[in-house]
Amino acid sequence: MMFELVAPCHFGLEACTKKEILNLGYEITEVTDGRVSFRGDEKAVCRANIGLRTAERLLIKAGEFEATTWDELFEATKAISWENYLSYDARVWVANATSVKSKLFSTRDIQSIVQKAVISRLQTAYGREGQWLPMKGPDFPLRVSIYKDRVLIGLDTSGESLHKRGYRKHTVKAPITETLAAALIMLTPWHGDRILVDPFCGSGTFLIEAAMMAADIAPGMERNFIATSWTELIPRRLWMDAYDEARDRAERVDISELRKRTDLQGFDIDEDALYAARRNAELAGVSELIHFQKRDVGELSHPGSYGFIITNPPYGERIGERTELPSIYKKLGERYAALSDWSMYLITAYEDAQKYIGRKADKNRKIYSGMMKTYFYSYIGKKPPLKKPREEAGKFKDGEAFSERTSG
Repeated sequence: MMFELVAPCHFGLEACTKKEILNLGYEITEVTDGRVSFRGDEKAVCRANIGLRTAERLLIKAGEFEATTWDELFEATKAISWENYLSYDARVWVANATSVKSKLFSTRDIQSIVQKAVISRLQTAYGREGQWLPMKGPDFPLRVSIYKDRVLIGLDTSGESLHKRGYRKHTVKAPITETLAAALIMLTPWHGDRILVDPFCGSGTFLIEAAMMAADIAPGMERNFIATSWTELIPRRLWMDAYDEARDRAERVDISELRKRTDLQGFDIDEDALYAARRNAELAGVSELIHFQKRDVGELSHPGSYGFIITNPPYGERIGERTELPSIYKKLGERYAALSDWSMYLITAYEDAQKYIGRKADKNRKIYSGMMKTYFYSYIGKKPPLKKPREEAGKFKDGEAFSERTSG
């Protein structure tokens, strides 16, 4: 069966998700704010869930329509052929509803009416009108989004958000999500044989995501998805095939060889953060590729050239911290200036970041992290000289996303 699939993502980073989906070999049908849609079959559901680094989750679009009254919402939802997706005993509920610039704005009422309409349709389709449905089968969470009176209803195939890779068991204050970290890395020219340093590494998310890219480890390879229980809709063997595909790719990478040509370093002044980062890297299977060290940003140095700083510095989220920010950003700017032909990329909500770094960014992209407006500043250094063809021949393309070597 062919589906219209929807991959919600961070606002402003749709291009990253679009590129990943194209690299998986699927046809993009629409790109809107915070959402990329594409066509795919049951196998695509499995491969996209396991392989997409930047999407928040994956939905099967069940229906899309306009509704400005509760009756219109009920009738249009009931008109969807839910029996094509759900068995009569499916445990279906509306896990989330949002409404923006629409006449129907009560999310609680939206959830209630959509669920009643779906159950009414199933009762009719399965000849159980007026009877209770058992609802003891597989879980089918629905997500409803209404924007300017346009309703989108999707079946959530992921369950837990895709940023939950399974490795971040230890965390610290103000962590950056795995999906956002992966997308920001993809916005840079970094790849696996280039130096990467995060001087405010926290629980290690930037470095772990980068190491997973370099090692070709699919982000969803070690986690489960709610749609694995939808065996009548998506055969179990398709999930097994997708997991096997991901494991085969990871096993083809020689970690000991990769370690010789990767240089990933994380610094922090917080011992608890470094402990969390080391444990998380172990759980992600990339601890051999990353060096974590207690070091203040004022001590940042590296003998190499053409490296990258990708980081999420403090931005004053705690009371009393804002007074420290000018000094922190000033030290970051000074240490960056002392490096040889490096590039620096940082995401922060601190509006005076450029002022205290001492230099205006070459590029500045506005990104919303949850409801918080942040800025992704790009300081672009020189490109390294081209290597001789003999040196490049047969070389593995580090940093390549899970999807980039797979088509169809």
